[in-house]
Amino acid sequence: METRNKLYEGKAKILFETDDPNVILQRFKDDATAFNGKKRGTIANKGYVNNQVSAHLYRYLSSYFIPTHFLDVVSDTEMTVVKLEMIPIEVVVRNIAAGSLLKRSDHKEGDVLPVPLLEFFLKDDDKGDPQISREGILEQELCTAEDLEILSRLALKTNAVLKSFWQRRNIKLVDFKLEFGKNHEGKIVLGDEISPDTCRFWDATTDEKMDKDRFRQDLGQVEETYEAIRRRVFMEDHLETE
Repeated sequence: METRNKLYEGKAKILFETDDPNVILQRFKDDATAFNGKKRGTIANKGYVNNQVSAHLYRYLSSYFIPTHFLDVVSDTEMTVVKLEMIPIEVVVRNIAAGSLLKRSDHKEGDVLPVPLLEFFLKDDDKGDPQISREGILEQELCTAEDLEILSRLALKTNAVLKSFWQRRNIKLVDFKLEFGKNHEGKIVLGDEISPDTCRFWDATTDEKMDKDRFRQDLGQVEETYEAIRRRVFMEDHLETE
């Protein structure tokens, strides 16, 4: 497949068009940002880890009939994906209290939520990706009521599938961000990535943070932790097939 012009470069990925109008190449970067770009740095081999972890999780979700944009891994840091018209909403699913939820509630970090909490944020860097209600989404015509119901259902199903996946790897899935778009047939599909950049992972035994919070909070051993997540993903698959 021929790679052509760069379509977009974001904080963590670069997207390129290909000779197929419905397929794009997604390249993961080692660049790291936090606090809406106010903190910047580099995490060695982050592009490799996020590409490999995302690809594995997309394949796993597909086995549970959750549609994703993933097509194939084409290099250590690149995958081909279906071109989507993205819905400008970030969907956050929370299982354990952490991050910005602590500022907006009486929860303490580590509180297990009685049910998964689904939250929406407007995807707008200039405005700081503010939280938005279901009513606000519909009022701004960011998607239809039917679309909102579909992506909400897919987000909660993704959570159920991934919680079980990570539990078997002795990892707590604290919370994570998802993005959705529509393919050329108008079907809502999971896009973006699923990785230590977009999820909070805690070791289930020690509660050690194993995600980008190590970069955000200057906890150290960032590269080692990303690689540990990658190894745990694939090691457990090997053990389960023995």
